[in-house]
Amino acid sequence: MYISRNLDQWNAFLAMLQTAFEQGKAQDFLTLLLTADERDAVGLRLQIVSQLLDKNLSQREIQQNLNTSAATITRGSNMIKTMDPDFMKWVKQHLDSVEKN
Repeated sequence: MYISRNLDQWNAFLAMLQTAFEQGKAQDFLTLLLTADERDAVGLRLQIVSQLLDKNLSQREIQQNLNTSAATITRGSNMIKTMDPDFMKWVKQHLDSVEKN
């Protein structure tokens, strides 16, 4: 699976992100690094993954509901296919619990 062009930089980011979460600074850290549009895009990706995992709607319906491109939905669908099924069960379980709250 492709992770990053520069694995050292990616791992440094992940380590810093983990530290930020542990110290209650995740929101500030991500606000520092991401523009408002990028933060919105991450939220959209999470909605796409959630709806794809629910399997209640076609990709076209998801695209229309979220007002995004077919390519964005397809990228999400293709990434899901490459991920470990146990990890995707974990993701779905947590997404479902977030949606209930």
